[in-house]
Amino acid sequence: MVSFDDALKTILDNVSSVGTEQVPLVEAVGQVLAEAVLAPWDLPLWDNSAMDGYAVRREDCHSVPCRLRVTGFLPAGVSAEGITVQPGCAVRIMTGAPLPDGADAVVPVEETDETSGEQVTIREPVAVGQHIRRRGEDIRRGERILEAGTVLRPSEISLLASCGKPQVAVQRRPVVAILSTGDELVEVGTVPGPGQIINSNTLALAAAVREAGAIPRVLGIARDNRLSHLELMRQGLAADALITSAGISAGDRDLVRVVLDELGVKFLFWKVAIKPGKPTAFGLFEGRPVFCLPGNPVASMVTFEEFVRPALLKMQGRRKVLRPTLRATLREPLKPGSRMRFLRVALEREGERWYVRSAGNQETGILRTSLAADAVALVPAHTACAAGDEITVRLLGEQLVAP
Repeated sequence: MVSFDDALKTILDNVSSVGTEQVPLVEAVGQVLAEAVLAPWDLPLWDNSAMDGYAVRREDCHSVPCRLRVTGFLPAGVSAEGITVQPGCAVRIMTGAPLPDGADAVVPVEETDETSGEQVTIREPVAVGQHIRRRGEDIRRGERILEAGTVLRPSEISLLASCGKPQVAVQRRPVVAILSTGDELVEVGTVPGPGQIINSNTLALAAAVREAGAIPRVLGIARDNRLSHLELMRQGLAADALITSAGISAGDRDLVRVVLDELGVKFLFWKVAIKPGKPTAFGLFEGRPVFCLPGNPVASMVTFEEFVRPALLKMQGRRKVLRPTLRATLREPLKPGSRMRFLRVALEREGERWYVRSAGNQETGILRTSLAADAVALVPAHTACAAGDEITVRLLGEQLVAP
């Protein structure tokens, strides 16, 4: 039985990127850029107006109010070629339109009074360069604008689109096969009979895989016989990763390890000194990871969070693979345990400090506690904690920010 730290290190040391692909920009959100990107041109491409208003010459507006003759109109999307702001004149201009020759400022329309479309009165002081976006002030041609390893958000997509890239090279999302085992399982939509359990783990794991950015492939249920396990596990081992749920303890019908051994999976550990999740295993098949998780729904999701999610993120080229942690003050005491424990907890903030309390019944059969949990408390083995002590908690989302 390995420690939690050793198990996580073993996993992360043995997973790597599954390769790259070219995808349309809109599909690349959340993926990791596979190569650096250089700007093909200046942004903006030309001097342009940042406001709807009038392009003017500052020297004509030394004292305000001043009256100028309107000699032209420049909407967005047209060329300013041949249009010049002459002394004593102004050109009506729209946001994004190229700045005409002769102009060195733009006056917003709300700071003017127009008379019959032929004259405009400037009411406010004018500064050289006001409300003008200069060519290249954002990005210069040839500038390195994004580095390989960047996680693409909508802002990066906007920049890539502005640079004329309809597609981008990214780290590929791994395809993850998911297999539950057990004769007692029935699929969602079936009313369970005596002794039967709905196969909730498959959908929960598939949702967690998708939330981690990978692509779930649900294989169904392997029944408690060798042939059923062999058929479905062969399919699963063709994916970039395989997750199994249940069937890894020491019972007569726990066939997962036996069949995976037969198929050539090399296991690197079989049990972990944690609670919940002791019967968790990790192996490799032709270099691809195989995760064997407990069948208990809570233990299955805890071990996914702590072991599988970081691995899937690394396989997608992510540099940050662990959720954020923070230190929080206990509202209640904790008894020591013989293994490292993961307790589902709720966080409360008072002033500059975080406080933590149990999110509910910590029995691994109680799903409702997970709904109330903001984080998981990481409690080392043989550690007793009193109310008021500080412990480390790992956030289950990134919506909370440490003080």
